[in-house]
Amino acid sequence: MDQLTDMLGTLSGIIWSEYVLIPLLLLTGLFLTIRLRLLQFHKLFHALWLALVRRKEAEGVQGDISHYQALSTALAATVGVGNIAGAALAIGMGGPGALFWMWMTGLVGMATKYSEALLGVKYRQEDSVGKQSGGPMFYLRRGLPGGLGLTLGVLFAVFGAIAAFGIGNGTQANTVSQQLNNVWGVPTWVAGIAMVIIAGTVILGGIKSIGRVAAGIVPIMIVLYIGISLTVLVVHVGDIPAALALVVTDAFTGQAAAGGGAASVFVVIQAGVARGIFSNESGLGTGAIAAAAAKTDQPVRQAMVSMTQTFIDTLIVVTMTCLVIIVTGVWEEDGTGDGAQMTSEALQSGLSAITPALGTMGGYIVAIAVAVFAFTTILGWSYYGERCIDFLVGHKGVPVYRVVFVAMIYVGAVASLDLIWVASDIANGLMALPNLIGLLLLSPVIVQETQKYFSNPDWKNPDIKVPDVRQQ
Repeated sequence: MDQLTDMLGTLSGIIWSEYVLIPLLLLTGLFLTIRLRLLQFHKLFHALWLALVRRKEAEGVQGDISHYQALSTALAATVGVGNIAGAALAIGMGGPGALFWMWMTGLVGMATKYSEALLGVKYRQEDSVGKQSGGPMFYLRRGLPGGLGLTLGVLFAVFGAIAAFGIGNGTQANTVSQQLNNVWGVPTWVAGIAMVIIAGTVILGGIKSIGRVAAGIVPIMIVLYIGISLTVLVVHVGDIPAALALVVTDAFTGQAAAGGGAASVFVVIQAGVARGIFSNESGLGTGAIAAAAAKTDQPVRQAMVSMTQTFIDTLIVVTMTCLVIIVTGVWEEDGTGDGAQMTSEALQSGLSAITPALGTMGGYIVAIAVAVFAFTTILGWSYYGERCIDFLVGHKGVPVYRVVFVAMIYVGAVASLDLIWVASDIANGLMALPNLIGLLLLSPVIVQETQKYFSNPDWKNPDIKVPDVRQQ
């Protein structure tokens, strides 16, 4: 068993290496950015308005949840351990310059997320009980001709269903139980039972229940985490210019990376891009599944809303984590290799400058944030896996999947299943391959839909209806 785990670990390292997924994801995002003429930059403010102010479309359009709830569900699945522990590890491995490459990954990833969501809404369809089903498996099957689309769609759904149990469930449940045990001494089995009851109540209620809970919890936690981080940055406001300069210069010199020297630039790039992708999931296709549930009749409009997920996740939350670690100097001192611990120390250091009492809160803040973000990731991924099962076997498999998924939460909370975790990590990476192929082959449809929508002089009207562009 140990040998199998080691072999799978090696395979996972290859898939997620700088030779396979990292360049494919980054180059696909760059390709879509160019084809969409930098859309994520000049349409960002309108997209944020749609997502955070407008929030929903007029009544009577197809869909299960609002714009805002679809965005919150996607954020629930992505804003998590990667934003706190993963971002810190990137700084620990690659130095401050890793943040620059996380920015680059986020910026081009917005175009990828936009494209995924557009196709997710365009090619979605109702399941046998009237719920919307969409995502890469559907736009691969319906958008690509012959057996190619069906084969890629099935592969994505299979890998997605597997990944949901590991990266979207077991590892997250284990993170929650360990945080509660380490900080407050809560037994892991007690945490497991509590999560099964709470998550089960939400998950068994379907996407409407998940959407409501995500819309209530996720924004509050993000705002609170940003608020605490900004408090630390205000205390160290004089250090911010130097920190930003270090981020930019170190991105191209690698002086602060492990080993130092120009050769370490590759370490900086790898750390930043890998953690950036892990954080926002742009290119994996998962965001398209949530987008397809939105109440909308305009794929482009939901695509704009969805691309704000990557902006919020990477350009805001990850940036907060990294800057706090840099300005407090913790990145130079911490040698534990524990990302959550590094972030905790940075917050403690920053808040202690205000008052020692606040400093002691740093560890609790990180523990709560990690636990809540990991828990909401379970909710988001439960829906992703459910839609994959619906694609593969139909709605009859969904109730069974939900029960098994909820039961797996307890297993993840109390056990260390290294083999399953590694296998799910591989499946998580393999999800991206058919999705990236689909995005590249369907890029003419993405461009055509986008041009059709924005060619209307009244496109800023949130109630405008633009005829759907169908691939011939």
